[in-house]
Amino acid sequence: MKNPFSSLLSSITSILIIVCLSFSGDIFAQENQTNNEISENYLLSSNEEKYENSEELIKELRIRHETLLQKGDTLKGIGVLMQLADVFGHRADYANSYDVFWQSLFLADRVQNDSLDALISWRLGRFYSFYKREKESLKYLNKALSIRKNMVEKGETDSAYLVLNYFSFVNTYREFDMPELASKYLDSCLIYYKDVKNQLPMPELNFEKAFILSKTGHNEEALELFKSLEPYFLNKRPSYMVLGYTYWGDVLQNLGDLNGSVDYYEKAIKTSEKYKRHIDFTPLIYERLTEHYKKQGNYQKAYENLKIAKNLDALFFDGRSSMNKSMLEIRDDFRIEKQRQLDLIQQQRFEKLKQEEKISMLQRVILLGTIVFILILAFFFFRHLRNKHKLEKQLIRRNKELEIQKANELLELKNKELAASVLQLVEKDEFLKDLKEKLKSNKDNLQQSEINKLLRTISVNNTNNWEEFRLRFTAVNEKFYKKLTKKYPNLTQSDHKVCALIKLNFSSKDMARLLGISVESVHTTRYRLRKKLKLERKENLEDFIAQL
Repeated sequence: MKNPFSSLLSSITSILIIVCLSFSGDIFAQENQTNNEISENYLLSSNEEKYENSEELIKELRIRHETLLQKGDTLKGIGVLMQLADVFGHRADYANSYDVFWQSLFLADRVQNDSLDALISWRLGRFYSFYKREKESLKYLNKALSIRKNMVEKGETDSAYLVLNYFSFVNTYREFDMPELASKYLDSCLIYYKDVKNQLPMPELNFEKAFILSKTGHNEEALELFKSLEPYFLNKRPSYMVLGYTYWGDVLQNLGDLNGSVDYYEKAIKTSEKYKRHIDFTPLIYERLTEHYKKQGNYQKAYENLKIAKNLDALFFDGRSSMNKSMLEIRDDFRIEKQRQLDLIQQQRFEKLKQEEKISMLQRVILLGTIVFILILAFFFFRHLRNKHKLEKQLIRRNKELEIQKANELLELKNKELAASVLQLVEKDEFLKDLKEKLKSNKDNLQQSEINKLLRTISVNNTNNWEEFRLRFTAVNEKFYKKLTKKYPNLTQSDHKVCALIKLNFSSKDMARLLGISVESVHTTRYRLRKKLKLERKENLEDFIAQL
């Protein structure tokens, strides 16, 4: 019989498994949707025209962010903040960019999404690279790459999306002027590259390749590659030509075309002013112009460009400037607030774990107590059943023994009655024998015909008496006769008589009297019977027949 408690546990377990599978399926579906949203909305914003009037775009993004938060769509709200941070970053307004970025970090804590964590780590790495903080930058870029690789191993995203993470290393090492390491990560980009939705365009990878070629002495190849890429960027990302024209000018300077390099440096500055993007890159351009005018001996021009470069560099990157001072304060405030929140969350988790541990312990105690209680009940129940069964068996055995005893006593009584009747027959036969002798001795006083008639009557009655005895004995000892006949079918009627008399414990003398033979003949008959029964010499005939 199935244990109802086990059935209940099995049912509960099945329900929990189904719920967990359903829940994990929903999470996986939501994760895939999240990955797509992040890829589509946050990573590759290519609408360059909106940056021409960034004030209107900033206002539009702020309104959209508030609307999304009111609708409860935190994920898309974070995406809008990322775009807003990107707008401020391209204006070199890093204070507001970081401010918006930290707001997105607070919101991201509520979402707990791997793709979002990877994106935020990637953005942190890139922000640190702007300030030439190599250690911090690489720390967060590696963290973003590690998260994305883990997602690939779990099958949550395609390995092709690792290209963006490797590409961020290429950008960073380019900015740190480390072309060898940039080349290494560019090779990784090409290994994982394939045409998937929202993939980085190949021209952007070729742009980095052109930069590496210019830094490794392959200026002619670099120049041809920059020329071939110009139509694409002017059409898709015109503001990116701030960097393109700058590196193009570097190649021309390496080739000795100083006037040509100045033209491209100035084109880079005009492009930055037009689109209000990559403004933080302009100090490097003015530094290059300074070096060019120094080589020409035009120190006045060199001084003017150097002054502009220093002012811009101080404005964008000096922590003492009014623009960036507030940014550093925001970062410190965020770290303090973040640490406080982490400590609070950790304390809450610790308390929750303690509570869960107490509840779990209580559940285990209750479960253990229930199991012990059930086992004790089962023990006493089975012991009760066993004792009941044992008593029933004892009662049945006792009743059976009583029945056997009663049957044996009845059989013994009947056998005694039979023995008594046999003795009576023996006495009767002896009486009749004496009577016959007396009749024979007094036959002179009686007619011969009457004597013969009387003798025949006596003889017939004797045979009838024996037959009556046999029938009564057989009825009383039915099992005995069946066993005897079945085991020893070769026994004669006389042998049956002897066995019956032995069964009734008749002595040899009584048997001789009953059978009308001598005692020696009885012994001979017993001997022959032993041979027919195939008894060993040590076996007792009376005991053997009594056991049948």
